Amino acid sequence: MIRTLFKLTNERQLALALLMLRIPTGIIFIAHGGQKLFGLFGGYGITGTGQWMESIGLGPGALMAFLAGSAEFFGGIALLVGLLTRPAAAVLSITMLVAIFAVHIQHGLFMSNNGYEFGLALLTLSAALMFSGAGKLSVDALISKRLS
Repeated sequence: MIRTLFKLTNERQLALALLMLRIPTGIIFIAHGGQKLFGLFGGYGITGTGQWMESIGLGPGALMAFLAGSAEFFGGIALLVGLLTRPAAAVLSITMLVAIFAVHIQHGLFMSNNGYEFGLALLTLSAALMFSGAGKLSVDALISKRLS
């Protein structure tokens, strides 16, 4: 009885922990992707972001802006609802690696100097979700349950 209760408590805690990782991470990625794709939240859209990407050597700029923005926006939605979480998190991890090494690494760690601190945090969150999956409070879990 106590073992069962302990197991259920730990499973619920893990499900809640993964949900608490997915929601803010998804929201952050959606917002950043929205800036790149649609010019939301003070962003520059594909054209402006593409021009900037081209200026730092990531060309063709519009294509790179579209790819990065799509990865962030749609990957963020996937994390938020817990759908295809592992592949979405893998794509987001790669996107963050590119951002860190192409844009931020030369500025050092701290965000105040345009460093890689924030990108590293998002990379870590994405990688953790890539390995853990979405957890029981997700669309992935619902689909998995129906298929079994």
